Amino acid sequence: QVQLVESGGGSVQAGGSLRLSCTASGRSLSNDAVYWLRQAPGKERVLVAAINWDGDNTQYVDSVKGRFTISRDNAKNTVHLQMNSLKPEDTAVYYCAVDDWGELAADASYDYWGRGTQVTVSS
Repeated sequence: QVQLVESGGGSVQAGGSLRLSCTASGRSLSNDAVYWLRQAPGKERVLVAAINWDGDNTQYVDSVKGRFTISRDNAKNTVHLQMNSLKPEDTAVYYCAVDDWGELAADASYDYWGRGTQVTVSS
């Protein structure tokens, strides 16, 4: 059974940092593209960052460019999202999702989802 588990969420003040991790069990992520999405209260789930299977292609939503960095450690079957200079508008539940296609795609089909981790940024 494949499980994705997000960790590293919490509450921070504006300007602070958090490092989220997405760790898989029951499946190797080494050939998968991994996406981080977030959902704020009352809003739709949106894509934040993505990384292809070998880490040489990453994408970010404009609002987090220069502040967030996605990376992967295939040896640990984990993908990280380093979030710096956090703002109150970054408050959301953050999810990781996997696409077994491996390369990034605008119409990615997510094969597996984690349950999310809450990030709260206070002003």
